[in-house]
This record gives sequence, structure tokens and C-alpha cells, in this order.
Amino acid sequence: MEKVIIFSAPSGSGKTTIVHELLTRYPQFEFSISATSRAPRGEERDGADYYFLSQEEFAEKVATDSFVEWEEVYAGTCYGTLKSEVERIWGKGNIIIFDVDVMGGINLKKIFGEKACSIFIMPPSVEELQRRLVGRGTDAPEVIAKRVAKAGFEIEKADEFDHVVVNDVLAEAIATTEQIIDTFIGRA
Repeated sequence: MEKVIIFSAPSGSGKTTIVHELLTRYPQFEFSISATSRAPRGEERDGADYYFLSQEEFAEKVATDSFVEWEEVYAGTCYGTLKSEVERIWGKGNIIIFDVDVMGGINLKKIFGEKACSIFIMPPSVEELQRRLVGRGTDAPEVIAKRVAKAGFEIEKADEFDHVVVNDVLAEAIATTEQIIDTFIGRA
């Protein structure tokens, strides 16, 4: 089938929560694990949440053209989609689910074209976004401030996605997302 579904949003919008719920509802979906040059946060595990690479390892994979796409999201912190990850999931006949930053989502849509459905998860407001980030308890105040500042830029990019889903009430956002996906994969 070789399809991909791309989820992007400002940090704290709830996209990962939505993605995890959808992965329980669609057995043919498989999460694409991104590579990153940042250190693990909280309970994150290598090979499950991300492939954690050193700056040098990440640069080596860039030099050997091992990425479908990659980007330096924050100064010194890179994220990317490994070609081997796409091949692994499609090799099993599954649909790839991407949970990526906004620019990564735009880039993936350009790369995969009609094989991709891109969904932007919109926070109800920047204030709510900040409240959620603080409530996570995983980032320092200066990191939260950086993420909130970046959110304005990211929200301006929402119209570059196939669909925008506002995550004000989680159950409603999940239901709307399911309708979009069912149409895309031909289940509607």
C-alpha cells in the first residue's frame, strides 16, 4: 500500500497522545521512529521513542545519505527520518505514522506526495499550549519559553498541511482525525 500519515504540531499540542491512540485502533499502522541528536528525556528509550545518536553519528548519517529528510530543529539538535525505517515498515506492508516537527511534516509531504496525508494538530491557543508544556514537567522554563516562541511560527505553517485538527477536546480531535484517516486509506 505504501502510504504514510504525517502528524505535526507545535510541542504540547497533543499530537503524540493522538498518535498513540490511533496506533491502538489501526493494526496496520506502524510508528516511524525518528533519529535525534538530543539526549533522552524522562522515560524515553533508544529504539522505541527515538534513535538517539551523538552529534557525530548524526552527521555521519547525513554524509552517507541515510535520511529521507532531516533538520536542525533547535541549535545543535537535529531530527530526521532514516530511509531504513521507511523500508522496514513498508517491507511489512504497514502504513507509516510520522510524529514530526512542523518543518519535517512539510518536507515529508513534499517527498511522499500523494502517498501521504499530512495532519496539523492545532492547539486551542498559545496560552493553553504553554500551560500543557508546564504541566508535563519534563522541560526547564527556558526550554518551554523557546517552544512557545516557536509555536507562533509553526501555527503560521498550518495551511501547508492537508488537514488541520484543533485539539481542544481530545476525544473530538481523535474522532475528527479518524474520519480523515478512514477517507485517506479507503475505509470510509
